Amino acid sequence: MKWYWLCVWLPTMCFAQKKSVATIDSTKYYIDLAVFNRKTDNYKSSLYFSQKAINFSGANRDKKSEALAQYSLATTYYELKKFEDAIDVFEKCIKLLSAYPPTTQQAICYYDIGMCYMNLDEFNKAEIFFNKSQSVYSLLKIDATEPLNLQKAILYKKRGKNELASKLFNQIIAKPDHKDVYKIKAEAMYQLGMIEREENHNNLAVNYLNRALLLNEKSSDLEQKAAIALELSLAYEKLLNTEKAHQFLKAHLQIKDSLLLNNSAKLSSDDFMDFKESERLKTIEQMTKESEIQQKTNKFIKLISILGIALISILSLLSLSLYKNNIIRRKSNELLQDKNKELQIAKDKAEKASKARAEFLSTVSHELRTPLNAINGITHLLIEDNPKKNQLHYLNSLKFSGNYLLTFINEILEINRIESTNIEIEYIDFNFKQLLVDIQNSMNEIAAKNENRFVLEIDDTIPETLLGDPTKLSQILINLINNALKFTHKGEVKVSAVVIEKEADFSRIKISVSDTGIGIPEEKKETIFDSFSQGSIEINRKYGGTGLGLTIVKKLVDLLGGEISLESEVGVGTVFQVELNLSNSTKEIKPKEEITYSDEILDGKYILVVEDNKINQMVTKKMLENKGIQCKIIDNGEEAVAVLKSQHTFDLVLMDVHLPGINGTIATQNIREFDPKIPIIALTAISLNENREMLLSFGMTDVITKPFDPENFYRVIAYCLSKQY
Repeated sequence: MKWYWLCVWLPTMCFAQKKSVATIDSTKYYIDLAVFNRKTDNYKSSLYFSQKAINFSGANRDKKSEALAQYSLATTYYELKKFEDAIDVFEKCIKLLSAYPPTTQQAICYYDIGMCYMNLDEFNKAEIFFNKSQSVYSLLKIDATEPLNLQKAILYKKRGKNELASKLFNQIIAKPDHKDVYKIKAEAMYQLGMIEREENHNNLAVNYLNRALLLNEKSSDLEQKAAIALELSLAYEKLLNTEKAHQFLKAHLQIKDSLLLNNSAKLSSDDFMDFKESERLKTIEQMTKESEIQQKTNKFIKLISILGIALISILSLLSLSLYKNNIIRRKSNELLQDKNKELQIAKDKAEKASKARAEFLSTVSHELRTPLNAINGITHLLIEDNPKKNQLHYLNSLKFSGNYLLTFINEILEINRIESTNIEIEYIDFNFKQLLVDIQNSMNEIAAKNENRFVLEIDDTIPETLLGDPTKLSQILINLINNALKFTHKGEVKVSAVVIEKEADFSRIKISVSDTGIGIPEEKKETIFDSFSQGSIEINRKYGGTGLGLTIVKKLVDLLGGEISLESEVGVGTVFQVELNLSNSTKEIKPKEEITYSDEILDGKYILVVEDNKINQMVTKKMLENKGIQCKIIDNGEEAVAVLKSQHTFDLVLMDVHLPGINGTIATQNIREFDPKIPIIALTAISLNENREMLLSFGMTDVITKPFDPENFYRVIAYCLSKQY
């Protein structure tokens, strides 16, 4: 025995000496030495190097490495069948690993503890740790079915649940053969052989056990081979085959003797006791050091406690002072909360009142459009019927009044839409310079009416293309220019646009609209942007207008994030200045093609008119017939859907949005289910909650707003028919 240890120890020491020269001292280095010695059955050296790895990693405060070192020591204990010692060290390993996210090492430790308890016949504890191992593997999405199912099946067998055990053993046997499962499958067959022998199915038992023996040859597990040989001996004995029974009993005894010799050679009891004593002394030394550190810590804690008591005393006095202040503050807060509630109630009332006002004005504006459509439509028809000269004067006056009322309603509706936040800012590319030129061209006639000179000055440095909302910008400029032209007679109105700041991504542009008109009194400047404010009653009567144009301008400028200011002197003139930030764009804008139409495209067409108002039916029918268009009139959406479904002779549909029963938008949706092509034009007095995009989303082709502008009415119909054909 001494020679055996000498033969193993000397190469190991030489290997260690040589390795230490070439390799940096590390935990992994010592663990590798421990594993090497364990494989060569030099368990004394394996214990030594495992403990060396534990000491090294502990000194470096490397918990991950210490966990691996503890696992190496625990594995050595397990192979030496020191199961209780192995359990203690495996648990230390798990405790160190618990500070990190779950790993396969943690799962293996739980499994190994379960195996220790299996060897100690403590099956309930074994099952707990197998379940913990399964939980970690499941969390890591790793398949460890075979070894865990094997142990579960053995536990079932130990508890007499042979049917459940057999089911799991058979699942393991069914797995394909490969080197990692030979030992597991051999164990499953061995266990099945034991179950069959206990149930007196001896031939079946012999079959399983012989298959287990064949697989055991591939895994070289002597302990398993000894157990299989003993079980075969018992099975053959029951089959009265004494020769085979004796043969396998003899083989069993030979293997057991060999194992006993090997186990006694691994590590003597004296060596193991020496190692444990050395470990105990090191533990005592460590505890002594920790005790000294604890004493120093206790002294420090005592000092801290004294300082803490002093600090607490000071804080107590401060707390008393704060308590008194808190009582005063709480009373103040309660008073403020009461005031805040009152303010919130007042705010809610104001918001409800504002909403009610907006809805009321929107409803009134919307409802006025229907009779106004009849007034404007009949006026247009009468003017086209070649009236007498004295009648023409009255009809033109009626047309002017209708247009004035329409402008008034549109402006009220525009203000309501802005205030209701039911308006969105567009960001599209547009030619700013061309926009100004187009506005000038459209207003030259108004300028000529009052004999005004209309001048446009544009800074050359303004980019050709800008990104913004040209529609709202046009509204702002048209209102300002219209005001300037209206309040100026035989004078000059000038519009200028200059760049006051230019960066890589945006330009800040100042637009000035100046006139030589009547001017604004000083006391009226503060209220000039308020609704229905034009300076005085006399001005309202003399110049006309609703007094809402500048209100719309101010709200739109605020909406676009700009600023507006004015300078004015009575009898000299007024200057409005608007400053806006507009994003620079490099996109080239192609000029829009003007939509023109010929009466030929209208002549002979057949149109379905869906309108519930009798006067509007009459007006619409007459306007269509004046262009040679035939029409059929229906007053509800349900009938319109039915007619279009059964008849396919109509070229176009004029669909009133607000109808009894299903409204025009729902009717359009239903029509689109069976006819996606026929043009459907919405007829609507657009209200606060409607917009063109919303109506088009229901399948409308285009929108005509009530009251109809005859020219626009015919142009939209002609355009939709031309697209159709």
